[in-house]
Amino acid sequence: MLETTTTDHEITGGIDTHADTHTVAALDQLGRLLGHATFPATSTGYAELMCWLQGHGQITAVGIEGTGSYGAGLARYLTGQGVKLVEVDRPDRRARRKHGKSDPADAIAAARAVQAGTATGTPKSHDGVVESIRALRVARSGAIKARTAAINALRQTLITAPAELREQLTCPGQAALITTCARLRPTDDLSDPTQGIKTALRRLARRCQHLSEEITEADRDLSTLIAATAPRLLDQMGVGTEVAGQLLITAGDNPERLRSEAAFAALCGVSPLPASSGRTDRHRLNRGGDRAANSALYTVVMVRMRHHQPTRDYVAKRTEQGLNKREIMRCLKRYVVRALLPLIRDALAAPNPAPNTQIAA
Repeated sequence: MLETTTTDHEITGGIDTHADTHTVAALDQLGRLLGHATFPATSTGYAELMCWLQGHGQITAVGIEGTGSYGAGLARYLTGQGVKLVEVDRPDRRARRKHGKSDPADAIAAARAVQAGTATGTPKSHDGVVESIRALRVARSGAIKARTAAINALRQTLITAPAELREQLTCPGQAALITTCARLRPTDDLSDPTQGIKTALRRLARRCQHLSEEITEADRDLSTLIAATAPRLLDQMGVGTEVAGQLLITAGDNPERLRSEAAFAALCGVSPLPASSGRTDRHRLNRGGDRAANSALYTVVMVRMRHHQPTRDYVAKRTEQGLNKREIMRCLKRYVVRALLPLIRDALAAPNPAPNTQIAA
């Protein structure tokens, strides 16, 4: 631990977060290192970290890595204490190769990024209804992946089954196959390969059924919660529960952190990037940003291009002007962001859903 105690000046903090510990560094207003220390990732550790920072001076801002993972609890605590937090990205790999890697070095780099102005993002608060939506979607996504894996395993097991068993399980459609396999009645003689395969098929089929029930429950819960949170967002052409849920998660519980709709467009990866050279003046697609949000906007644009007449007219006009389909879709995504962000802000600025609109147990 390195420490130089003085309280006569303003300080900037930097924190490198981990599962069990958090390492913090303090810099004065001239960028000089005042000290660094490591604290446990517990409620008591959060309080000790805060006291340590305050012991060096007045805190102006704290740069923190991983506010959406290991640093989520600490970020909530510091926000509750009135500390200004700045989201810091992982240090540049070239700099790491040059100067090495350690927790104190990463904490110092986080503080310097705040002082240099290279880190300016406000982290998500993770303290409202959007956090509930995010958690439910994570559970649903995991169930979908597990069901897909179970279905693939069932089909692969059936491929290597004895011929008479394969012929018995020739069913029209996936649902019928799962239902038939779930009704198999193998004997207790598992030394017989046929009975062993029947047992495996039944277990895989019942796993698929259980996961399907879990996904249905998650869909019902999400539909109820999102409809109560952002009904006007769901009224927009091409916006369903999946799209609305993803856009709410991308914006976060505190969408006021987004300075403008242009900032939200950049966050979603739909802001145009200049790609001009010589006499060519053009823009290209943005490959950065939140790709899940970009995919949600793609869904909205595809629906509108097929079923929304004003959008179809716009596509025809821009095609005549020489734009290709990808460039037109980039423009449409940008317009969708401009239209949907005010609805997202209004929805998250409203009070929490009434008790009778809460999700079912």
